[in-house]
Amino acid sequence: MKAVIQRVSEASVKVNGITVGEISKGLMLLIGIDEQDEKTDADWLIQKILHLRIFGDENEKLNLSVKDISGEILCISQFTLIADYKKGNRPSFIKAAKPEKAVPLFDYFKDEIVKSGLKIESGIFGADMKVSLINDGPVTIVMDSISKI
Repeated sequence: MKAVIQRVSEASVKVNGITVGEISKGLMLLIGIDEQDEKTDADWLIQKILHLRIFGDENEKLNLSVKDISGEILCISQFTLIADYKKGNRPSFIKAAKPEKAVPLFDYFKDEIVKSGLKIESGIFGADMKVSLINDGPVTIVMDSISKI
């Protein structure tokens, strides 16, 4: 699983002009699911994201996590994160998980975050989404569950 993690002061997602997810201070996550990914990848990534210290404390040092600040999370499925771009100029998405696998794993990812007690919103899997955000910092981190090995 790959994640692009952005610290935001606000973020929202629209489908067909209708807002389907909206948060204030917290994290906006773009999540890509590879055909090889399993629940263990999601579990590892969730723990890293929930405890990632990228919010400022009283001394403006990055010492607080999204859990520490009771932040919110906007989670967007993004199969293009799994692009293979090494050959040619047109990316291949063949390694992205098919919906039969990706949807349950994406839902599992969101459900596990809900268990943390944080508010989570999301887009609609497979929809043409318009995502808006104000990146705070900016702080953007890319994570790959393969790095857990």
